Amino acid sequence: MIQNEVLDCIRSRRSTRNFQEQQIKEEELEALLDAAIWAPSGGNNQSWLFTAVQNKEALSRINELLKEGFQRWTPDDDYPGKLGAKAMAQKKDCRFFYHAPTLIIASNRPNYENAMADCSLALENLFLAARSLGLGSCYINQLHWLRNDPELREFLFELGIPREHTICSSAVVGYIAKESSVPPRKEGTINIIK
Repeated sequence: MIQNEVLDCIRSRRSTRNFQEQQIKEEELEALLDAAIWAPSGGNNQSWLFTAVQNKEALSRINELLKEGFQRWTPDDDYPGKLGAKAMAQKKDCRFFYHAPTLIIASNRPNYENAMADCSLALENLFLAARSLGLGSCYINQLHWLRNDPELREFLFELGIPREHTICSSAVVGYIAKESSVPPRKEGTINIIK
């Protein structure tokens, strides 16, 4: 198996769900956001917006709005993560962001076919950059699932996310409090035709 710095970073990246309270450094945040904007985008549109939230009160308010929103929300399929998030929202101590000090929300133009793909590619750059800097990160789905919740959207608008943008994806970032275990790779997920 070929090994180099990039491939090693890819193989060692994990989803972190246990963060230290300490905020990441400003230069680390800048490096993560810079990595995100260098991702490929459909037709080189670069129509995304990355909103970094580090204010504790704002993070707490978003978490509360998610909890409230999930009370009203009916999942559109039986994806276990959605059902789990709805159940998790019932708990008083629910923390959708795992106590991470930084939340980065990726939004994009509506009615743009590549919106989700572009933002996902950008967040993967961000995740790999985080790993290379010794930071933990985790993909967060809940803001996307509740992207049409009026109360949540109003607060996100107050934070500078345009009303017309769709919330594609988000990430939490911080210093790792506890390393995640290495999940095995599933068999039968590669098909090579020569």
